[in-house]
Amino acid sequence: MQKIIDVSFPGGKKVNALIGDTLIKTDQSVLSGGEGSAPEPFQLFLASIAACAGIYASEFCRTRNIDLESLSLKMICNFDPDVKQYTKMKIVLTVPPEFPDKYKEGIRRSMDLCAVKRHIINPPAFDIAVETV
Repeated sequence: MQKIIDVSFPGGKKVNALIGDTLIKTDQSVLSGGEGSAPEPFQLFLASIAACAGIYASEFCRTRNIDLESLSLKMICNFDPDVKQYTKMKIVLTVPPEFPDKYKEGIRRSMDLCAVKRHIINPPAFDIAVETV
C-alpha cells in the first residue's frame, strides 16, 4: 500500500503538501527569509509527535469514559547545539488528582504506542531521486 504526498511551491519560502484532500501549508520564519505565514516543516514534525501521543491518551480515556477536559499534555524538546539537533524529547501528561491511579501506567504505555514515535525509532528507508519530465 502506498500513500502519495504531492508537494507544491506557491512562492517565496512556502512549500505545501497535499495529503489526500488535506492541504498542509508551510513557510519559513521571517528570520529564515520567509513570511512566517504558516508553521515550518520541522515545527509540524515536532507537533506531530506530541499530537500523536495526545491521540493515544485521548482514546485511552474515551474508552474508559474519563473526562478529557482536565488533562493536558506537553512535550519538552532538548536541543544539543554541538550536534545541532534535538537529542531528547519528554512527553508529560498532566492528570487531575481524581484520575484513577490504576490507569496511570496504562495511559503511559498507550502514549508510548504513538505511530509517529515508532517511525522514528524504526525509521523507513529513504530513496531520494531526481527525475526529468
